[in-house]
Amino acid sequence: MILRLSFLLMLFGVIAMRTAFLVQADGEILGFAVVSEIPKDKARISAKVSVNDVVSDMKLLASETILNNLIWKKLEICHAMKLEGFKVAEGFQIVTVHVIDASMLPMSLQSFAGDCLIKKAIEIAPLVD
Repeated sequence: MILRLSFLLMLFGVIAMRTAFLVQADGEILGFAVVSEIPKDKARISAKVSVNDVVSDMKLLASETILNNLIWKKLEICHAMKLEGFKVAEGFQIVTVHVIDASMLPMSLQSFAGDCLIKKAIEIAPLVD
């Protein structure tokens, strides 16, 4: 009897956790982005964003947690990212972000990232000296 009860409680716990995970992750979408302009305001960054292989210009909206991330503070033009978050009227609200290599981007963004890096090397890098 006790063994059966503990099994049912464990099964109920697994089902409840899985349901909670699905509800939480249901609204979040996966996207990829390349920073398209030199970031001035770290809370709102202009980027080319690919969601479901549809590329559009959007603002990346960073929460306080993202703003305190050291990698986000060092963000520059042409940086490639993998994002999880929500599409909102103002842009893309970021929940999690990972900086990735441009070769890990979907094909729909790789040409933009390559062009951006070439432009950065020709126009911006010589001004650093």
